[in-house]
Amino acid sequence: MAAEAKEAASSSAPWPHCLATGRKHLAAPWKDLNPGLVAGIIFSNGERWKQLRRFTLMTLRNFGMGKKSIEERIKEEAQCLVEELKTTKGQPFDPTFFFSRTVSNIICSVVFGNRFEYEDKEFLALLGLINENFRLVNSSFAQLLNSFPRLMQCLPGPFHLLKKNITDLKNFVSERVKEHQDTLDPNCPRDFIDCFLLKMEQESTNTQSEFQNENMVLSALNLFFAGTETVSTTLRYGFLILLKYPETGKKLHEEIDRVIGRDRIPAIEDRAKMPYTDAVIHEIQRFSDIVPGGIPHSTTKDIWIQGYYIPKGTTVFPLLTTVLNDPGSFDNPRKFDPSHFLDEAGAFKKNESFIPFSAGKRICVGEGLARMELFLFFTTILQNFNLKSIVDPGDIDLTPAISGLGSIPPTYKLCLSPR
Repeated sequence: MAAEAKEAASSSAPWPHCLATGRKHLAAPWKDLNPGLVAGIIFSNGERWKQLRRFTLMTLRNFGMGKKSIEERIKEEAQCLVEELKTTKGQPFDPTFFFSRTVSNIICSVVFGNRFEYEDKEFLALLGLINENFRLVNSSFAQLLNSFPRLMQCLPGPFHLLKKNITDLKNFVSERVKEHQDTLDPNCPRDFIDCFLLKMEQESTNTQSEFQNENMVLSALNLFFAGTETVSTTLRYGFLILLKYPETGKKLHEEIDRVIGRDRIPAIEDRAKMPYTDAVIHEIQRFSDIVPGGIPHSTTKDIWIQGYYIPKGTTVFPLLTTVLNDPGSFDNPRKFDPSHFLDEAGAFKKNESFIPFSAGKRICVGEGLARMELFLFFTTILQNFNLKSIVDPGDIDLTPAISGLGSIPPTYKLCLSPR
């Protein structure tokens, strides 16, 4: 944390305001939701986090993250989504599970080695659990749980539902692990779980190894959750914004028709020729501010920041929203405006304050995958469909339905008609 503060001080980009909870290390309630040890990638610290993150990045890259192979998977899944969207036949529908099923299938193919059919009941149940948990951890209940952990655990209500949901998700991953153990071929690892099992075998004699079953289950679950909810929520927010601003959608259609056309499947290489589309997607990410509070960090030493003393081991939330909405970096931070990422000539313009994936050593491991997914899903859907709101665009409210650690868009319905 101290190193990250030093890096930020030397950068021209604004440093995120921080919220120090006063707790030592991870907040108590999240430990209680995962008794025994703080496992997985997101909530671990120190040597455990270093080893798991290094292994995860290497494995994701080996299975195509940022490469042509994963692009082809996304393009295939995008075409499956188009066929599924055609079944709505222009009638109003809630896009929540359309987007989550599609996005989840990408990370499922990397973690579990297979995709799921859209109507698979177990798959839909899992996505329901993820969606419900995302709402619970961003509700006022979560704030009460963090402030009064012991009291909230003694009362009936959301804590027990959240804990049950996490147990059900862990059981699903554990069953997949057992299946992988029975069919593992050391010479041909199929996915993240196979690679983790092989790493466990390599370090079986190391009593201090971080490659344990609990870490495997939680790491796989972290990837499954993060790889599903953040991108699908961004898509959901993005299409609500396009309903609010139909002129933006019209410009996107014009650029897609000019660069890609109506017949060829969009490819990631098209992004360099589509500055307006790239700017709109960046602005959707900035404006929707999906993870305003950032992911919890922990200070590695006693430190003074802007006159405040923060002791070693304090849980700190770097508030990404203070950078994404910084008036010194964006002319109209509270307004959706793609020109934030366009220069006077209409070319794409980078901005150092664009940090929806966080910054520093704990930047999102799936950033490259998420960026590829967002471009290909947005362009493929818009290439094939016109959007129509069931209410007057002026009446659409973009205020998050829930805003805590994450921002959740209000529930809405839209209509799609083939182009």
